[in-house]
Amino acid sequence: MFTCRFFCAGMAMLLPAIVQGQSRLDSVQRLGEVSVVANRYGEVIPSQKLSGKRLETLSSFSVADAVRYFSGVQIKDYGGVGGLKTVDIRSMGTNHLGVFYDGIQLGNAQNGQIDLGKFSLDNIEEIALHNGQRSEVLQSAKDFGSAGTIYLRTRRPRFGTGRRTNFTTTVRGGSFDLINPSALWEEKLGEGICSSLNAEYVFSSGKYPFRYRRILPDGTTAWDTTAVRQNGDIRSLRLEGGLFGLSDEAKWMLKSYFYDSERGIPGAIVNNVWKRSQRQWDRSFFVQGSFMRRFGRLYTLQVNAKYADDRMRYLNPDTTLMYVDNSFLQRELYFSSANRYSIRPFWDVGLSLDYQWNMLDANLREFTYPRRHTALAALATSVERWNLKAQASLLGTFVFEQAAGSQDKREYTPAVFLSWRPFAGREANIRSFYKRIFRMPTFNDLYYTDVGNIMLRPEFVNQYNAGFEYSAEGDRDVGLHVRADAYYNEVTDKIVAVPKGNGQYRWMMMNLGYVEIRGIDVSGRMTVRFGKRTGRSGVASLQLSYTFQRAQDFSNPADNDPEAGTFGGQIAYIPRHNGSAVAHVSWRSCDINYSFIYVGERYHNSSNIRENYEPSWYTHDLSVGKLIRFGEIKIRLSAEVNNILNQYYDVVLNYPMPGRNYKIILKIEI
Repeated sequence: MFTCRFFCAGMAMLLPAIVQGQSRLDSVQRLGEVSVVANRYGEVIPSQKLSGKRLETLSSFSVADAVRYFSGVQIKDYGGVGGLKTVDIRSMGTNHLGVFYDGIQLGNAQNGQIDLGKFSLDNIEEIALHNGQRSEVLQSAKDFGSAGTIYLRTRRPRFGTGRRTNFTTTVRGGSFDLINPSALWEEKLGEGICSSLNAEYVFSSGKYPFRYRRILPDGTTAWDTTAVRQNGDIRSLRLEGGLFGLSDEAKWMLKSYFYDSERGIPGAIVNNVWKRSQRQWDRSFFVQGSFMRRFGRLYTLQVNAKYADDRMRYLNPDTTLMYVDNSFLQRELYFSSANRYSIRPFWDVGLSLDYQWNMLDANLREFTYPRRHTALAALATSVERWNLKAQASLLGTFVFEQAAGSQDKREYTPAVFLSWRPFAGREANIRSFYKRIFRMPTFNDLYYTDVGNIMLRPEFVNQYNAGFEYSAEGDRDVGLHVRADAYYNEVTDKIVAVPKGNGQYRWMMMNLGYVEIRGIDVSGRMTVRFGKRTGRSGVASLQLSYTFQRAQDFSNPADNDPEAGTFGGQIAYIPRHNGSAVAHVSWRSCDINYSFIYVGERYHNSSNIRENYEPSWYTHDLSVGKLIRFGEIKIRLSAEVNNILNQYYDVVLNYPMPGRNYKIILKIEI
C-alpha cells in the first residue's frame, strides 16, 4: 500500500518513473519491481537524462546550460545571464522541440520559442531528452506532437523518518555582479499529501569584458577591439508552489508558477555600435494540475489541465532607428484526457484527447488579434513480447482560427518505434523509429503586422532513426554505458523570412525551404567505484558525447552557384562536429567536476562562403565542492571557474560570449 511515507522517502526511486508515465499504478507493486520499471529497456527509444548528483555538479546556471551536454543538441545563446537561450534538436529548428514541465507542455503561440534560460536548476530534479517521442501509451496527445521533447521534472518532497519539514536555501554570487539567492520549503501536510514552495531572485549587471575582431577573406584583420558588454542587465523573480498527493490507486499534483523580469537587450555589435538601449519586460504565470488513477488492473485514466497568462513589453527608445514600444498578451487554456487499456499483460492501447485555446493581443497597428482552437486526438498501441518492444501511434491535429483570412487546418501524422534486445539478461538493445510530424505557423508568422503571411502552410518533418545501446552498470565496481544513433530527417515547406520588395528592411514569411539532415550521435559513460575496502568509498565517472551532422539546404535548385549559392550548403549555425566531455570524482565529502564543450566550424548563412565563415569554439569549466554536516544540517560549499582558458567566441554572430568567470555557491539543507 502506498502511503505518504513511501511517497516522500522509501518510494523516491519509484516516483520519477510514475511521473514520466513509465510504470503503472498498482497497489501490489513491490520495491523489487522498481529496478525493472526503471530499466532502460522499459523505453522503446531510451532517452538521454541528467539527474541527481550528475545534474547538481555540472557547472550549469540554467536548464539551457545543462542540455548542452546532450548529443544532437545545438544551443543558440545570445550571451550573459539574461541573454535569450533556445534549443534546437538535430537541426530541425527550435519550434520542432517540445518542452514539458512536470508533464505538461510549455507553450508560446506568439513565436513558438521557449527561453530555457528562464528555468533554474534549483528546483529541477531531472532533465530528459527524447528523440521522436516518449515511449509511453498513457500520455497526452501533445506528447505525440513534436519531433523531439525535453521533459523537466521538478523536485518532489522527500522526508526522513519522523520529519515533517525540509528547508533548503542557496546563495550564488560571482562575476558580472551576480547575486542569486533561492529558498525551498517542503511540508508534509498529512498522510499522502505534501507541499513545496520555491522562490528565487536573480540580479546581474551583465557587464563583462570581451574581445571582438574580424578577419577579412584575404587574411588581414579588419578590427581587433576589447570592450565591456553593456545593457545586458537582468532582474528576475521566480515563485513556484506545488501540492502532491498519493493514495492506493491514484496520484495528483497541483502546481503554480510565476516569473517576472526586466532585462536589457545588448543587441548585436555592428557598425561600431557597442551599446544598445532596448529593454524587455516579461511576466509569466501559469497554474496546472495532473491527476492519474488506475481502475483495477486493466484501465488507467490521466487528466491534465492548465491556464497560462504571458505578458511581454519591448521598448526601443532610440529614435535614430525607430521608436518602438510594443506590448503583447498571450493567454492559453489547455485540457487533456489520456486513457490506457491493457488488453493483455503485454499489450496496451491508448486514446488521448486534448483541447487548447490560444489568444494574442498586441498594441500593434492594424493587428489581427488572432484566436486559435486546437483539438488533438492520438491513438496509440504498445506491445512488449519476448525480447521485442514496439509502439505505434497516429496523431490527428485539427486547428480552427478566428482571424481575418485564416484557414482551418487538419493533419494526420503517424509514428512507429521498434526495439529488440538480442541477448537475454543483458542490457543491450537495437532500436529504430519513423515519425512524421509538423509544426503550425506561429501567430507572428501568420499575423505580425506587415510581416506575417496568412497563406503559410505547416512545416513538415520526416524522421528516420536507427541505433543501439549497451549498458553494464548496476552495482558493479566498473560500469559502462554506450549508445549510438544514425538519423536522417527531411524538413519540407520550411518557414523562412525573405525580403519583401526591393528594401532589405522589410520582410515577409514564406514557405520556401527544403532541408535534408544526416547525422550520427554517439555517447558513452564509464563509472568506477573505489575505496570500498577502506570504508571510504568514492566514485569516478567520465561521460563523452559526439555529434556529426550534415544539414543541407536544398530549397532552391537554381541557386547552385558554388561561389555564393546556398543550394546544398550547411544550414546556418549548424556545425558538422560538436561534442562534450564531463569528468567527475567524488570521495568522502568532496567532489570535483570538469566539463569541456566543443562546437566546430559553422557558417552564419546557408551560403557557405568564406565571408560567412564562423570559427570553432570550445570552453573548459571546473567546479569543486565540499559537504559539511552538523547533525541534521548539511552545508555544501562550491566554487566554479567557467571558460578557464578565457576563450572569446560567439555562439551567434556579433553576440560575444563571456570570457573567464567565477561563481561561489553556498547551500544549506535543514
